[in-house]
Amino acid sequence: MRRFLSAHDRKLFLTLTGKDLVHMKGYRKYFTKKVVWFLITFVAALILNFILPRLMPADPVAAITGKLVGSTTDATASARIYERYQEEFGTNKPMWEQFFTYIGNLFKGDLGTSFSQYPRKVNDIIASAIWWTIGLQLPAIIVGWLLGNILGALAAYIRKGFDKVLMPLSLFLSSIPAFGMAVILLVLFAVNFKIAPVSGAYGFDMIPNFSWSFVWSVITHYQLPFWSIVLVSIGGQAIGMRSMSIYELNADYVKYARFLGIKDKKIVGYVFRNAMLPQVTGLALSIGTMIGGALVAEIIFSYPGLGSVMYSAVTAADYPLISATTLIITLMVLIVTFILDIVYALIDPRVKAAQFD
Repeated sequence: MRRFLSAHDRKLFLTLTGKDLVHMKGYRKYFTKKVVWFLITFVAALILNFILPRLMPADPVAAITGKLVGSTTDATASARIYERYQEEFGTNKPMWEQFFTYIGNLFKGDLGTSFSQYPRKVNDIIASAIWWTIGLQLPAIIVGWLLGNILGALAAYIRKGFDKVLMPLSLFLSSIPAFGMAVILLVLFAVNFKIAPVSGAYGFDMIPNFSWSFVWSVITHYQLPFWSIVLVSIGGQAIGMRSMSIYELNADYVKYARFLGIKDKKIVGYVFRNAMLPQVTGLALSIGTMIGGALVAEIIFSYPGLGSVMYSAVTAADYPLISATTLIITLMVLIVTFILDIVYALIDPRVKAAQFD
């Protein structure tokens, strides 16, 4: 190769190759740093997920013993049963020993046995509830995000009357707490108008199957919790998109592009693409925290998802179930944040560079 390149070309080739190597080294350093912080945060989350539920003053083993013993007055039998369940759940061991047992079981995929739903395994409880939460939350988050961003972009571009109506409405919707919106919809459509079921994910007299009657029951029970989540999220998304779009529309590159005679349709495409970046971050974080966000809607509508499972676990001091649900939320947030950091660094090198300033 050297025979066909001049001295100047060889020097230029070596310079460019060196820059590429430095560039790749920078990315490798950035990704390594993110992986290390991910692992550190994950270990800290594991420790907190184990310790915090066990700081609760309640004794779930005593609650199980009380249910089994009933009204018997035999103290010796009660103590024997209590010691047996202490041994089974490992609560009679030191905290550090319980922690390493928990970690060992976790790597085997065993989340333990539920206290409040004994002898049911936590894995089975999570598996039966998580799909209800994903089926409710994921479409609601995406629909609310899409509608909010479309309305916010239109408000920024059209302005005038449309913006004057949308902005107060968005502020009003964003100021309503999630439980408030759920209660309003429940009272209006389920209690007063009686056009929607009051609670549950399907009729209480039905057994889950693939018949049309069961599917229709699921759809009718789905409406109120779904729209309670969508309506609350629309307002905040619309306000955020409107603000970002107005900022981008007044940027120097937009004015310069219009001065050059570039068609407005093409300019607006770039404007809204730039305005979408923070909104995409918000969407990703919403998806990451959707199990925690499901808590309010699922409790009010008695929806059988992970939000309801988490609430019942907290009220019953069910350590394994609390640890499992919070661990899922933690993992989802960590994974989504990690992916966002990596994608942003690939899209915009300034993000990577800012980490080393």
